[in-house]
Amino acid sequence: MLATLDPDETEAGPERTCIVTRTKGAPQDMIRFVLGPGEAVVPDIRRKLPGRGVWVTASAALVAEAVRKHAFARGFKKKVAAPENLAAEVETLLTKDCLQALSIANKAGMVVAGFGKVEEAIAGGAIAGLVHACDGGADGVRKLGQSLRRRFGDEDVRPRIVLFPSDQLDLALGRANVIHAALLSGAASDAFLARCRKLAMYRAAEQGAATLNPDSGS
Repeated sequence: MLATLDPDETEAGPERTCIVTRTKGAPQDMIRFVLGPGEAVVPDIRRKLPGRGVWVTASAALVAEAVRKHAFARGFKKKVAAPENLAAEVETLLTKDCLQALSIANKAGMVVAGFGKVEEAIAGGAIAGLVHACDGGADGVRKLGQSLRRRFGDEDVRPRIVLFPSDQLDLALGRANVIHAALLSGAASDAFLARCRKLAMYRAAEQGAATLNPDSGS
């Protein structure tokens, strides 16, 4: 049985306590939940909604476990309504947040799309990472990975994001048939990458960490 949390424990200090595992973590690595109308459990992925919150480590499996084991009721110390599809709802919100950040980066001129333009951006050097459609071909991912290593060396750690299908990238970037894109270095790209790391962490149990760096070979 999960222990009951102190009312202020999950919100105090620089770390937060997961109501499922009881381990502490940084807020950016967790999902905050608050209570909405009818005592409904509401995800607060931007951590801005009013009211006391409880926290779950950013993992779809752990959010599902929190629902299944009634951890939200214990965390809030009252009867609450936590929908069975809450884990899927959180993933949808995290995905939307990522794509909005990508759109903002694009409007700021920090995104270039198309295989040839991505190669040119890599040669130019001022890139923060690559984005590949998860339904695109592996050959393009491999070739661009080779271009990265030729330009920056085998130890290059720039992320390569493979989290979104091409139709989602098309909508975010306002163009058709986006398979490969490069992120130019800047604050808007960093904001997008931070959101992608959280989404990849959330999906990790099902899809694996390769969604951030798919091409580790030569």
